[in-house]
Amino acid sequence: MQDTTMDTPRSDMASDAYLRQLQATFAQLPNEITLYLFTAKGHEDTFTRANREIIRAFRQLSAKITLREYDLDHELAKKWNVTSSPTLLIAPERYSIRWLGAPMGEEARTFLEILILVGMGKSKLSDQSLNVVKKIDSPRNVKVFVSPTCPYCPQEAVNAVKAAIEVPEYVSLELIDIQSEPEIANQYAAQSVPQAFANDVLIGQGAQPEEVFVSSLQKLEVQTIFIPDSDAELVETDLVIIGGGPAGLTAGIYAVRSGLRTAVVEREALGGQVATTPIVENYPGFTSVGGKTLVDIMVSHALQYVQIFQGEAVVDVQIGNPITVLTNRRKFLTKSILLSTGATHRHLGVPGESRLSGRGVSYCSTCDGPLFKGKKVMMVGGGNSAVTEALHLFHMGVDVTLVHRRDKLRAQDFLAKQLSDSSIPVLWDTEIKEILGEERVEEVLVVNNRTGETSTIKTNGVFIAIGYTPAVELAEMMGLELNEDGYIRHDGKHRTNVPGVYSAGDVEGGYKQIVTASGQGAEAAMTIFEDLINPYWLK
Repeated sequence: MQDTTMDTPRSDMASDAYLRQLQATFAQLPNEITLYLFTAKGHEDTFTRANREIIRAFRQLSAKITLREYDLDHELAKKWNVTSSPTLLIAPERYSIRWLGAPMGEEARTFLEILILVGMGKSKLSDQSLNVVKKIDSPRNVKVFVSPTCPYCPQEAVNAVKAAIEVPEYVSLELIDIQSEPEIANQYAAQSVPQAFANDVLIGQGAQPEEVFVSSLQKLEVQTIFIPDSDAELVETDLVIIGGGPAGLTAGIYAVRSGLRTAVVEREALGGQVATTPIVENYPGFTSVGGKTLVDIMVSHALQYVQIFQGEAVVDVQIGNPITVLTNRRKFLTKSILLSTGATHRHLGVPGESRLSGRGVSYCSTCDGPLFKGKKVMMVGGGNSAVTEALHLFHMGVDVTLVHRRDKLRAQDFLAKQLSDSSIPVLWDTEIKEILGEERVEEVLVVNNRTGETSTIKTNGVFIAIGYTPAVELAEMMGLELNEDGYIRHDGKHRTNVPGVYSAGDVEGGYKQIVTASGQGAEAAMTIFEDLINPYWLK
């Protein structure tokens, strides 16, 4: 199913076509979809109203969707052990799937997928995942913490929904909105989303590929890799693009338009860092646009040309003729590879950071900021990203302080002025040396770089935006040369030292801007087209 959002801007014609497609999809579903909404008598809140509005919108698409609403003191609430308002049960006669909160924002995508899967009565798990799920022979009580502002949450939530539909006798699921249920989130120290627990054991932090999730669920411990069976599906292409950010998506468009059979493989959310950027103000054609909205536009465009394999992690690459690319779901035989793997958030590398990650330590204000409304947090960094995210937290109602190791910001003057105009305090010449807390962040140990004086500051969270580390694990696996800064070394046409392997975007270093990454993706695709016609390595 393609990645869609309920609130993506579309032309009227496109919207009508999309609605007709949804209506046709629901019309073909064999099963009725009964929803039970439980609310507290006399209590109306945003989440209760949102449930009714969202469900009403879907019911207009299909008569197969019905809604029944009851108070928490109703006998059915006792039967199904419903104690929180609002709680939405989805086909409880067949499955144990409940939503604490409401499927707003990004989670509307999750809700749409749930309705279709429940209506089909099928999980649509891959063959590899089915092999793992069949090994589960005891109860798994799953909790997935999500947020309406998190673009990564739908992937993890749908993973859990598929498991609950495939083995309803063993898997029960609660999707928990951290804004609606902050106390439960605090109880599990789930201050970063998505996070998944099974039988109160953490099994997933961040969006996992489907097979990795079910493997974690089956083993009741976090798994980081999934090795597929040898009978994986085979796909033959001219080009495999690894990475679905601006560089990869643009390359896919240009490659297919050049006549190359192309596949884009992305293990996480499409769009890369852009998907979690609150506001983009420097992309041509958009004075101001949400990062996720820009990504949706790019993805919609790319899907008109190129096949995208989202949620697939590359586990092995064998250079040869052809090149073999093995993911957690299938095998690709290709003539060329483009690495547009981007860069990951750089860590402080201080004590407590790793231990408290997801428990007050965060790298995404868009995903995790809502949980800290009215609370005190530190934003570490002095560049555009740090200032943009500090402003985003401030406007969200978070008490944010910027911590910068120098005496001057590296951010653009426009952003620095916004920071000053918002009266956001800045700790100059200051570095965090340790993040302290038992179950969650409670305080930080800081040092003043000028005076050498150390002190502790009480805080509920630490958001980190200090730049990025290039994602070069695959590059190193393939024997690609890196430059002195750790980025992929390439020539002026994005060729690496390995014939047939190219690079583009943030993984190459440089300016790390959306527009430059897109341009590099286009350049690389055109180089690959030319090289496949006249291979330079054969000359």
